[in-house]
Amino acid sequence: MSDNQPPQTVATPTSGIGGTPDARQLRAILIAVSIALMAVIASVSGLNVAQTHMAVEWGASQTTVLWIINIYTLVLAALLLPLGALGDRWGRKPMLVAGLIVFGTAGVVAGLAPSAAVMIGARVAAGVGAAMIMPITLAVITSTFPEEQRGKAIGVWTGVAGGGGILGMFLSALLVDVADWRWLFALPVALVVVALAMTVKSVPNSREHSAHSFDIVGASLSAIAVIGLIFVLQEGPERGWTAPVSLIGLAVGGVAAVAFVAWELHRRDASLLDVRLFRQRGLAGGSLTLLVVFGVQAGIAVVLFPFFQAVLGWSGLLSTVAMMPMAVMMMATSGLAPKMAARVGARSTMTVGIALSSLGLALMALFVSVDGGYLSVLAGMLAMGIGMGLSMTPSTEAITGSLPRAAQGVASALNDVTRELGTALGVAMLGALLANGYRGAIDDKLDGIPQGTAETARQGVANAVEVAPSTGSHSRDLVHTAQQSFVDGWQQAMWAGVAVMGVLLVYVALRGPRDSGSAAVADGVDEAAGTRTTGAAESAAVR
Repeated sequence: MSDNQPPQTVATPTSGIGGTPDARQLRAILIAVSIALMAVIASVSGLNVAQTHMAVEWGASQTTVLWIINIYTLVLAALLLPLGALGDRWGRKPMLVAGLIVFGTAGVVAGLAPSAAVMIGARVAAGVGAAMIMPITLAVITSTFPEEQRGKAIGVWTGVAGGGGILGMFLSALLVDVADWRWLFALPVALVVVALAMTVKSVPNSREHSAHSFDIVGASLSAIAVIGLIFVLQEGPERGWTAPVSLIGLAVGGVAAVAFVAWELHRRDASLLDVRLFRQRGLAGGSLTLLVVFGVQAGIAVVLFPFFQAVLGWSGLLSTVAMMPMAVMMMATSGLAPKMAARVGARSTMTVGIALSSLGLALMALFVSVDGGYLSVLAGMLAMGIGMGLSMTPSTEAITGSLPRAAQGVASALNDVTRELGTALGVAMLGALLANGYRGAIDDKLDGIPQGTAETARQGVANAVEVAPSTGSHSRDLVHTAQQSFVDGWQQAMWAGVAVMGVLLVYVALRGPRDSGSAAVADGVDEAAGTRTTGAAESAAVR
């Protein structure tokens, strides 16, 4: 066997359900893991709608409120790989059950939290529970569903992962409007209770026996790398990219990432994540696609919400409703993507999806306007939703299919880490482009505005709208100027997104996962290494 294709460990699964689950059991399994995933995804974005309420109730600073929101994502991303790998060894069902219990308990504590400090502690615990849940939900699908049904199940999973955040934000905004912000935690806790009951009843257990000890060093390095890099992406826009804490975080994350790769190459077959597998088209193409697509999706949300609220003057709830068409199209096409991939191939499906996403960005950049309102961005949102749905499912399949059965928890965790890094990167990049474009457009249009008011207006369109009444006769002109400047910044951010998606389109078209025709010809031969694969990687290497 060539050094280019690492030998695969022999997996010995154990199942809590005798034989292969029938159609009814598979449906129950899919519902259980989808509900568990929805609870995790809803908690990522749901608390955004309660920032003002928390600040007022506890007298908390904006920095503290942002930490309450961001600490959850930071802990979740940092622990995905280690806990995904532990789930493979310990047992996927016990890990999922334990994660649901931890996550649900943390949700109850957060809902009753008497102070910001208790809330931060609860959010840390929720992040730990989420990291136990998220990779296992996908690993259960890939290790339980037969190959002919796996693609459809992964399509449902990716639809929930992609559209669940918007749906969760909508339900959270609704709860804040009709009840109290603390009821935000009722939704995830209720989902956890249902998922826990269904998991105990329906989800089979499986675990993999490995001849090697757990890679503690690799797990620690991966956690440090992810914490450092995501911390910089989250805090850089607020603290400044050249601030000492940002530079330290970048240095720590970068050094830990390099050390992780070096250590994993040293461990080879005993590694937490065999980085040599990134030579495969499926793993490299799938990871890069998810990184970019989720980055663009998150960046779009950063742009759309202030457009709806500050430019169109809509409420938070109505703004979330306005995002729903994109989420619905994304979830629907995620389910259709496996059929398309089976017919024309994974690479072709991903290419079409990326092209449609790029078209959506271009449409929004071309037609967005203050006077055009919602209709000026709707076509672009729909194209984006369809494109992301078509590209996410085959990308996820390519990642999970590139690692052997014994490492499906790791494969699923890698898929999730890629999403989280992409989300943080997209928010930081498109958010910064939008802010810089806005300031560049409004700077020359503030003549006659008092200096203090002008400085406030430069901070963002929402700030300009808030301070406008204090300018007297200049009020209407300032609001219009700020709104138009926001649209100018929007267009710069969208065209940057089009450029990034264009590069991804070329890469996937040329080097993406091989289509079914190529796979049939290869018959289990890895294209890059020219060697025969074994075990579960035999079919994955040609995806």
